[in-house]
Amino acid sequence: MKSNILKLVVATLLLSVVADPQGDALLDMKSKLSATVNQLDDWTQNQVTPCNWKFVFCDSNSNVIRVILANIGFNGILSPRIGELTYLSVLSLPGNNITGQIPVEFGNLSSLTSLILENNLLSGKIPDSLGKLSELQTLILSGNNLTSDIPESLSNLSNLNDIRLASNHLSGQIPARLFQVVRYDFTGNSLNCGGNFHLLCASNITDHGKPSALAGGSHSSNLGAILGSLGGAVVLIFAVFLLLLGMRERNAYQPEVFVDVAGEDDRKIAFGQMKRFTLGELQFATNCFSRENFIGKGASGEVYNGVLPDNTKIAVKRFTDYESPVGEAAFLREVEFISVAAHKNVLKLIGFCTTTTERLLVYPFMQNLSVAYRLRDFKSAEKVLDWPSRKRVALGTARGLEYLHEHCNPKIIHRDIKAANVLLDDDFEAVIGDFGLAMLADVSKTSVTTQIRGTMGHIAPEYISTGKSSERTDVFGYGIMLLELVTGQLAIDISRVDRGDDVLLLDNVKKQVREKQFDSIIDGNLSKNYSPSEVEEMIQVALQCTQVRPEDRPAMSEVVRMLEGEGLPKRWEECQLVQVSRGREYDDMLQRGFDWGVDSINSMDLAEMELCGRV
Repeated sequence: MKSNILKLVVATLLLSVVADPQGDALLDMKSKLSATVNQLDDWTQNQVTPCNWKFVFCDSNSNVIRVILANIGFNGILSPRIGELTYLSVLSLPGNNITGQIPVEFGNLSSLTSLILENNLLSGKIPDSLGKLSELQTLILSGNNLTSDIPESLSNLSNLNDIRLASNHLSGQIPARLFQVVRYDFTGNSLNCGGNFHLLCASNITDHGKPSALAGGSHSSNLGAILGSLGGAVVLIFAVFLLLLGMRERNAYQPEVFVDVAGEDDRKIAFGQMKRFTLGELQFATNCFSRENFIGKGASGEVYNGVLPDNTKIAVKRFTDYESPVGEAAFLREVEFISVAAHKNVLKLIGFCTTTTERLLVYPFMQNLSVAYRLRDFKSAEKVLDWPSRKRVALGTARGLEYLHEHCNPKIIHRDIKAANVLLDDDFEAVIGDFGLAMLADVSKTSVTTQIRGTMGHIAPEYISTGKSSERTDVFGYGIMLLELVTGQLAIDISRVDRGDDVLLLDNVKKQVREKQFDSIIDGNLSKNYSPSEVEEMIQVALQCTQVRPEDRPAMSEVVRMLEGEGLPKRWEECQLVQVSRGREYDDMLQRGFDWGVDSINSMDLAEMELCGRV
């Protein structure tokens, strides 16, 4: 009975750790949009922060500042809870099939600068509350079924410089103040321009130099025709000039070698012979970073696949939050760490691109994607990750981490080891990627962070409780990854509760090991094509790596030796003896937890109640 109560307490506290008001609002948004299984699949409560979700961008304080969901195919409605995202500056959902009304709660988005909802099926009035968005610069609602008049409150938006309401069912008079906006378009409605006629009252957006059609009649003038002709000529001349200039630059282009980054002279970061790509080259390679080329999202940016003119397949990481010092630091940190790490099991960097608006890194494209994909998301026609391949992944990842921890100069802590961040090359060789959260090992000895980043279920207990990470934090994440390899399951899965299992994969495996239920542990996709003794050995290594106390975990060099068949039985026996000697202490702690009540059980106590080798 007490055991069941404890599990309930663990699940409750776990959810309270994961809970994030921003995440809750976004999950409600996902639900209201009627997202399918394949849409926003990583928007779950399994994450410590929604900042790790696709299409969600955060600032350095983990505040959600941009949500961009273009042309995905939603057919639901907009959630009023979006109005709770008070730090949101950009909300962009064009090209979907969203119905219903624009919630009045959007008027609470005090930081919003861009609201883009064009080409949907929205109906009803434009809310008066949008007039409270004092920071709003861009409002694009074209191509919907909006009705009634344009709220006079929009005249209060002193920062507005782009308003487009074309192709709706709006009527009434256009507020005069909106004619002063730099860019506007009211065409395709039943609007009128008011008492004072303006040449471009319906739209000042040109099409090949000609003013757009005017609302409320067929007004025209010789002056308009003259201006249209002149505008067309100017645009044509300017376009030819740009074309000639671009051809000249392409013909004169020579690959550049990066030596240093402006402002980083003191650090003397060596970038070797990496190629500097132009933004145009990478836009061409990735089809302008189209959704079709989107691979996924890492800790600090989105990743797109692409092909260079010489048919080299690449992956381009496009950094987010590049305008902030933290975003720039993340870019420089990843370049620095990967540039000093030269190992076959660590991702290689091909080149980079920096502009006033972009920070991009170019890597080789990993044809077989990630270990997580091959374990859980692969298509029926694709190759299942067989047991020999999983052993190679385990050993290759261990060797890569051993290099980072013990041989790289300076030594590096990855801080986000999981199946999703271990990539597979053409030969299914493991390659550690995504260094967006990495840090130097010597810095970690004195550095404590109050901002826990990573994926719940992979994070070591000491990192959650103290904010301090070390090489042994990576070892814990690696141990969880080994369990992913054995089981094919997620590190944390709330749905397991419905089956009477534990939420955490680690706890579930420990219970099954104690009950000798090895068959229920192993991934069913293996179809019994594995060695039971090798599976048991990998589980033993994983449980040693995931011990609660960091000092009890092996170093990665020891892990490599154990996977190579050296010293595992002896170390496993020692691990069991150590944990048994502590068992009474943990049992006493468990009893005290019930005596104190739920409020007295902290996250560290709960973590320490689980033993490595109590089988």
